[in-house]
Amino acid sequence: MAGSASPLAAGPGFRKLMLQRPSVAVTLAIFLLIVAACFLLPALGVTSIGGMSVRNRLTGPSSQHLLGADAFGRDVLGRLLVAGRTSLGIGLGVAILSSAAGIVIGLVAGFFRRLDTPLSRLIDAMMAFPDILLALSLVAIFGGSMANVMLALSVVYTPRIARIVRASTLVIRELPYVEAARALGTRTVTIMLTHVLRNIMSPILVQATFIFAYAMLAEAGLSFLGVGVDPKIPTWGTMVNEGRQYIDSAFFLILFPGLAIALSVLSLQIVGDGLRDALDPKLAKET
Repeated sequence: MAGSASPLAAGPGFRKLMLQRPSVAVTLAIFLLIVAACFLLPALGVTSIGGMSVRNRLTGPSSQHLLGADAFGRDVLGRLLVAGRTSLGIGLGVAILSSAAGIVIGLVAGFFRRLDTPLSRLIDAMMAFPDILLALSLVAIFGGSMANVMLALSVVYTPRIARIVRASTLVIRELPYVEAARALGTRTVTIMLTHVLRNIMSPILVQATFIFAYAMLAEAGLSFLGVGVDPKIPTWGTMVNEGRQYIDSAFFLILFPGLAIALSVLSLQIVGDGLRDALDPKLAKET
């Protein structure tokens, strides 16, 4: 089939890129280690939050608490890993939801000319608002639960995917193999899914990686402001928010969740850049 290469076909290019750019391989390994630690160590009982302990309150890193104890005497490492599940889960959920919604909107806008103008104006209007301001407004409307935060952030980042899908669809719909499929009487939905969507998965995958990182950062910002996930559910953002009042006496309460956010987001950004270089034919040749 004519068209751009699929992500699977670009696999060797990505492996070559990781050999040529060790930073991509290193940051991918760091991110996978963070994910594995957050989901495996607490499940295997290697780490635990523990109960409240006045005696251990605000104690620094030690053999008993490797990353210290919080204001209630709970193990910071255990909380950090459990909070990571929520933060990573929200980021992944937002990436999936916004990609799915953006694909639908972008395909419809790019394939049906009558709907292109109103949908494009809607996308432009949504992108005119700063991400955090729009997210704050939506969370205030929906409420501060984990599902509502994911929904609000998905609404915020859907236009990013929709614009990419629309632009790619406008080009591909005019290509000869799409015209041939129409002449053969192929259903419009089949053309959209088989001939169009299949050939634009590379930029969608790259943008979804960036949205994963953006969503984690936005969730941390919302939780830091106290309008995100329920404070009873630990996230890296809520840990930073809880620890800011003890910054003078126990700076590690902010340091470690802040490092977790920074490493995860930076790793995803670098991996996303690597994916873009590997999946874009022009950049792949230059690399």
